[in-house]
Amino acid sequence: MPSTLKDVPGAQPHGGALEIRMATPEEAAEITAAVDSLPTIEAKSRRVLSDLELFAGGAVSPNRGFMTKADYTSVVEDMRLESGIPWSLPITLSATDEEVANLAPGKRAAIVHEGKVVAVIDVEDIFDYDMDNEAEKTYLTKDDAHPGVAYLRSQAPHYVGGEVTVLENLFAHEFAEHRLTPLQLREQIAERGWKTVVAFQTRNPIHRAHEYLTKCALEITDGLVIHPLVGGTKGDDIPAETRMKCYQVLMENYYPNDRVILSVFPAAMRYAGPREAIWHSLLRKNYGITHFIVGRDHAGVGDYYGSYDAQKLFDTFEP
Repeated sequence: MPSTLKDVPGAQPHGGALEIRMATPEEAAEITAAVDSLPTIEAKSRRVLSDLELFAGGAVSPNRGFMTKADYTSVVEDMRLESGIPWSLPITLSATDEEVANLAPGKRAAIVHEGKVVAVIDVEDIFDYDMDNEAEKTYLTKDDAHPGVAYLRSQAPHYVGGEVTVLENLFAHEFAEHRLTPLQLREQIAERGWKTVVAFQTRNPIHRAHEYLTKCALEITDGLVIHPLVGGTKGDDIPAETRMKCYQVLMENYYPNDRVILSVFPAAMRYAGPREAIWHSLLRKNYGITHFIVGRDHAGVGDYYGSYDAQKLFDTFEP
């Protein structure tokens, strides 16, 4: 069943341990055999499916599932989990009136996508949420033209919180060679003997400014992880397939292979600007990363955020 791993290669995960929420094939078969009697919640978006993949590998540790009201409220208002651990964006599962009518705290439900059960959730909490407040606090706007706000408006009116067990990663076949879980990336970093590792987050091909940033970062760290986001972006962003071809050309012809790893980052974009920059850095801790490059208008969209608002937000946290 899902496990808590404290003894892992490299730097300490965020919160002290990797919370692995993926079932083994045998466990998945056993759970699947019993799901016919469970109420269901439809995973309607790529974001929810991407979040499940993050849970599966422990990338969002110390979280073990979709947020309860206590954690959700604390994160939205104060950028910390109820325990006080820094966490800048909520991870939520929305449900319709019809779905919550069949749910109850203390009971299990199946999370399904297009008729297939992809995970189960042990329901701890069912609650309503203030969509405008979440938008204003996390995205700094209530403008429906903002893709993150538009996503919020598309959700069902209730949130369901509780620990999840992931049965299947629907995207495991995409970029499989480079789809390293936090533990797998940590193992590769350890094999190379790197003590300091910098990650470069990107949702674009690497251009000259990116190249300069990464080469400078290699001057002060042992290794570099090119960690492009592939878990869902806006329709007018450059497709992941195209970007990966660009990264692979650079790996083959430019970067020193003994000091650089290409590994995809399966999160979906929130376009939450400064808060998402914090979130991206926290998840990289779970991948064994010690340094993180925060770019100009990191995770931004349009003109909602200033060029260096993310860097200023980092300065509000203790090292």
